[in-house]
Amino acid sequence: MSRGPTRHWHVVGIDDAPFARDHRGDVLVVGAVYSGPALHGVLSSKVRRDGTNSTQVLAAMIGRSRFAPQLHAVLLEGIALAGFNVVDIHDLSEQLRLPVVVVIKRPPDMTAIRRALLTRVRGGRRKLSLIEKAGQVEQAGSYLIQRAGISMPLAVSLLGSLSSPYVSGRLPEPLRAAHMIGRGIVLGHS
Repeated sequence: MSRGPTRHWHVVGIDDAPFARDHRGDVLVVGAVYSGPALHGVLSSKVRRDGTNSTQVLAAMIGRSRFAPQLHAVLLEGIALAGFNVVDIHDLSEQLRLPVVVVIKRPPDMTAIRRALLTRVRGGRRKLSLIEKAGQVEQAGSYLIQRAGISMPLAVSLLGSLSSPYVSGRLPEPLRAAHMIGRGIVLGHS
């Protein structure tokens, strides 16, 4: 499934928009579509706060988009959207027939995550199994990742090609753009 680019990578970076701690209901999800270094489009949808629909929503949002035929990979900022709406990255990869790479900003505190899921989140045991199914967090160049449908060398190449030498930060450009777009829409600024 690891198909590399012919000239440069075509990817979609996915992030959720900000939401209030006490918010219940749907949360905006933004996809920034990149062709090499250039933003080529924006996708959006909504997933349920702490719900179970993120994999299906992302598969539909990406798969039905006009960008789908050109995509080489999907990037996620974290494995969960809208709180604990955990993405099954292996299922998403299979549905889209694309590699999925989860970029993680800092090493996860699995003890705290396990405790929160098992004591405070509806369906927490299933969500914890999806996190574990995603595999170990690995170092890929300067990033921490989980991956599905892509080898480590190809993941390192992908992430390296999407990192801007002109922008400081801990995210590849498509994820940084998705993050800023979501903040701009919800908060009025990024």
